[in-house]
Amino acid sequence: MKKHLILIYLLALGTLTPCHSCASEYTNIDDVIVDEVELPVPLGDPFILLHEGIYYAYGTHAADGIEVYTSNDLLTWKYSGMALDKKNSYADRWFWAPEVYAVNGKFYMYYSADEHICVATADSPAGPFVQAKQEPMIADEKCIDNSLFIDEDGTPYLSFVRFNDGNNVWIAELDNDLVTLKKETMHPCIHVSQSWEEVWPRVNEGSFIIKHKGLYYLTYSANSYESPFYGVGCATAANLMGNWSKYEENPLLQKPGDLTGVGHSALFTDKSGKLRIVYHAHKDKNNIHPRAMYIGEVFFDNVNGVDRMRISHEYITPKLIK
Repeated sequence: MKKHLILIYLLALGTLTPCHSCASEYTNIDDVIVDEVELPVPLGDPFILLHEGIYYAYGTHAADGIEVYTSNDLLTWKYSGMALDKKNSYADRWFWAPEVYAVNGKFYMYYSADEHICVATADSPAGPFVQAKQEPMIADEKCIDNSLFIDEDGTPYLSFVRFNDGNNVWIAELDNDLVTLKKETMHPCIHVSQSWEEVWPRVNEGSFIIKHKGLYYLTYSANSYESPFYGVGCATAANLMGNWSKYEENPLLQKPGDLTGVGHSALFTDKSGKLRIVYHAHKDKNNIHPRAMYIGEVFFDNVNGVDRMRISHEYITPKLIK
């Protein structure tokens, strides 16, 4: 996306110098276009899927559905259209926190609409995603931030946020259709319990689960997304349906570099096999919106024989190109 011509400057220049001087120097309009503008990728609650050598990014941004952006290198991104249009969804507002997974040749998008958790499917990661049965996964309760995890034995689980103790994270098994939630298996994971999480209000949200060396790791965000103290913590469990223990050293990520309001993250593995984290941050220290997408690295330190998750405070700033 090119910068606009500096017309005022050129017009002023024309009043100070003969016109033939301008004509002789600029033979083509492109000669006066300066370097390309660097725009952030405008996604809150971002998620990245790597599929067949292409990165697909989804997030909260559009009023009428879910957008998708694509990249070959994680650095430069292109807008690739609407992956989910509201006409193909249960609701017509508040499309938040999408995550897309490829399972058995089909793509599943887990997202929130009108504060209810939903799932839509497509034959391509670019969409169009369609919610075949246009009703939420839990019809009688508002929930958000649903995230899929499939264990090594093939059992699918969904972690998500309930509003029954502020925002807190629960988990439940899914049927093999990856759409039907087994409500009888719903189990609490984490709620606000550490001092750094108590800035305002009661929020644990944006969960994402991975398994590493037999241990389950759950990343989450705490405090309001509007707060500069929004941040990312980690909890671990030996059993998905057991007790989760938060790291005493939380938050693992909060205000890295010049960023503020950092959170709602997801993990992915890049083309080189490196574990990455994608998250959003506020526009700047004075403005929340539009939030933008950033990418960091995740690694593990062995502490007393157990791997402890760590998140680098260095990050990539993805750029949007035309």
